[in-house]
Amino acid sequence: MTINTIDKQRVLSGIQPSGNLTIGNYLGALKQWVVQQYNYDSFFCVVDLHAITVQQDPELLRQKTREVAALYIASGIDPDISTIFVQSHIPAHSELAWLLTCMAPLGWLNRMTQFKDKSAKQSQESIGAGLLNYPSLMAADILLYQANAVPVGDDQRQHLEFTRDLAQRFNHLYGETFTIPDVMVPQAGARIMGLDEPTSKMSKSTDSEYHAIYLLDDGAILKKKIMRSVTDSFREIKFSGKPERAGVNNLLTIHRAITGESSESIEEYFSDKGYGDLKKTVLASVIGVLEPLQTEYQRLINESGYLDNILKQGSEKAADVANDTLRRVRENMGFLMQS
Repeated sequence: MTINTIDKQRVLSGIQPSGNLTIGNYLGALKQWVVQQYNYDSFFCVVDLHAITVQQDPELLRQKTREVAALYIASGIDPDISTIFVQSHIPAHSELAWLLTCMAPLGWLNRMTQFKDKSAKQSQESIGAGLLNYPSLMAADILLYQANAVPVGDDQRQHLEFTRDLAQRFNHLYGETFTIPDVMVPQAGARIMGLDEPTSKMSKSTDSEYHAIYLLDDGAILKKKIMRSVTDSFREIKFSGKPERAGVNNLLTIHRAITGESSESIEEYFSDKGYGDLKKTVLASVIGVLEPLQTEYQRLINESGYLDNILKQGSEKAADVANDTLRRVRENMGFLMQS
C-alpha cells in the first residue's frame, strides 16, 4: 500500500541504537508514529551518529542499529508509507551539522539543560565535544528534511527550540533556506517510569535488572519484572500524581496506554481487587502487545536481505531530499559549487 505524500506536512523523528528499546519507547513514540504515518509524510531515522557522543562497542552498535530498524517495522511503521533509514547512511547529516555548528553561538549550546546535566556527572577531561554539539546535529537532522513538525518529549523540547532559533538565524543571514519546524506534542498519559524506581523515567540504558520492560523480553522475564515492580502500602488502586503512589500509578498508566481504556473504567475494574490482580492484568496487557511484535521482529531479522533492502531504499529516498537541502545551504553560504 502506497500513500500519496504530496501536500502532506513532513514529520521527522528517530531513536538512538543504544541500549534496548523499552515499553516506554513503544507507547511514547513508536505506537504514535504508526498512527501519524497515515497523516504525514513521515521520515523515521535510526540516529546512530547521536549514539557515539558516548563510546560504543562497534559490533554492538551495528547490531543495535539493525535491531531498532526492525523494531520500527515490527511496531507497525510501514516502509511502503514511511521512509525508514539510518542517519549515518546520509553524509549530509554530518556536513550540515558542521555548517550549523560553525554558526551556533557557544552561549546557546552551554545553556542546553541536557548538556549541563550529563556533563555534571563527568570530569572535564572526559566530556566529548560531541555532547556539547549534539543539538547542532539534531538541528541538521530536522532541517535537512524541511520538517514541518517534530514529535518530541519534554527532555528534547529545548533542543527543538534551539533548532528553530538556529534555522531563523540562518534564514536571516543567508536568505530563506529552512522550514521552521513546530513541536508535535505527543499524546498525554504515556510517560512510563521505571518499575523499580517509579519516580524516574524508564531508561533503555540501565544496569538494573528490574528497571525496564524491554520490547524483546520474553514472557518469563516480563513476569519476573512486573510481579516485582514497586507499588506502595496503600490499598486503593487509583491514578494519582502523588510521589508515594508513583508505582501503582505507573502500572495503571502502562495498562491504560496499551488498552486505550479510560481512567474511570480502569479504576472501576480494580475497585475490589488487590495489587496482585493489578500486576497480573498489566502483565497480560504487556504480553498481549509484545508477543506479536516479537514474532514480526524475528521474521524481519531472520529474512535474508529484507531489512537491508528496506534501509537501502529508505536511504535513497532520504538522500534525495537531504542532498537537495544541502546544495541550497552550500550555495546560500557562498561555497564554490562544482559544475
